[in-house]
Amino acid sequence: MSDKLKEIINKQVEKNDNIVDQLDDVVQLVGFVIGDEEYAVPILSIQEIIKPFPWTRVPQVPKYVLGVFNLRGSVIPLIDLRLKFGLPPKRQSDDTRFIVIRDGDDVAGFVIDRLTMAIRIKKENVGPPPDTVNGDDTIIDGVGKQEDKIITILKVKKLLQRDF
Repeated sequence: MSDKLKEIINKQVEKNDNIVDQLDDVVQLVGFVIGDEEYAVPILSIQEIIKPFPWTRVPQVPKYVLGVFNLRGSVIPLIDLRLKFGLPPKRQSDDTRFIVIRDGDDVAGFVIDRLTMAIRIKKENVGPPPDTVNGDDTIIDGVGKQEDKIITILKVKKLLQRDF
């Protein structure tokens, strides 16, 4: 192999390593709105995002658990994040979505007011949860800072934790 070819291959390998390093410095999230606040979860935790469709009510569960729905043969609990976060109920609109989140075997659907966008934030722009929240028991994983706004990043394990 010629020296020129080796040099080109080495440059390409260095370039690819730099791209991988840059990707490791970025957190990829999906943003959504509940009430007036924007939240986000890691993009890899999302199984799918769908338009609302009928669900079945389940008795003797907290008010924020709307019921269950059938998604390709799997029965999945449906949780209204407005109610879970202590906000008043809101009628579904054209912007309302069900966001299905999975962590291992745990899966649930969440009603969100509006989907925003896929978000890429450098790890250096993600801070810890505010001091006002209770340590490990909080649902907040961190706070992402963008030029014009702050996005609350939620813990997937806490969202999926069953307390019903």
